[in-house]
Amino acid sequence: MTKQQITGDKFVKLVEVMKRLRAIDGCPWDREQDYFSLRRYIIEEAYELIEAIENKDRDNTCEECGDLMLQVVFIACMAEELGDFDICEVIDHLTEKLIRRHPHVFGDTEVNDSEDVLKNWEQIKVGERKERKVDASLLAGVPRGLPGLLRAYRIQERAQKVGFDWPKDDLTPVLAKVDEELLELKENIKNGAGKEYVEEEIGDLLFAVTNLSRHLEANPETTLHKACVKFSDRFRLVEKEVADSGKSWNDFTLDELEGFWSKAKDAEKRE
Repeated sequence: MTKQQITGDKFVKLVEVMKRLRAIDGCPWDREQDYFSLRRYIIEEAYELIEAIENKDRDNTCEECGDLMLQVVFIACMAEELGDFDICEVIDHLTEKLIRRHPHVFGDTEVNDSEDVLKNWEQIKVGERKERKVDASLLAGVPRGLPGLLRAYRIQERAQKVGFDWPKDDLTPVLAKVDEELLELKENIKNGAGKEYVEEEIGDLLFAVTNLSRHLEANPETTLHKACVKFSDRFRLVEKEVADSGKSWNDFTLDELEGFWSKAKDAEKRE
């Protein structure tokens, strides 16, 4: 048998196992699930895969790839039960899409670099939406359910592809926009503006900072995630200092806790 045949057989077995779990005499929990109940697991598995990749953990990355694949197979099996579609249609749609959106590989289109590839990809997507008579906006393909920073990043990417962006090699207007939004936020706070106005200005500031991250080629979702990891690591060391002292948090002044924080930063630098 060829490797392709072995792979095919293994995938068929996976689908059969999932169908068995969904059978009348299968697993009660699996039978209770529907499209909506799986949403949280899809998100969780995606983030667990990202974490495994970031940790450069080969074995866990392999396992998490399987867990994420399970969600697709799970949904496809439920869809087949409902008469919506099956796993073969999922694969067919994906295969056709990959071929259609890579005309520089499967057709005669010529490209110079990956930037040309991305531009073609977006143009093809817009054409597909027009054919289906759905929203053909460049922004239509950005899911509303994305985390806020990532959604802002994707929206800005789409606008950049048609030239609606500041020059790539000049950060001056980008930084100025961040300063402008921060000033507007400060003024609203100073003037006692209502909560909704302050929230709006915070949103504008975050959007501007996201734009700065993009111009610096730093994904804001990833950079914020790293900042969270850094804070968590340092905070755990502060917790240890408090625990080792035998006192409670309330027994320490903020300055003393800041001292623990500085100690944690120094330990981090030594490592």
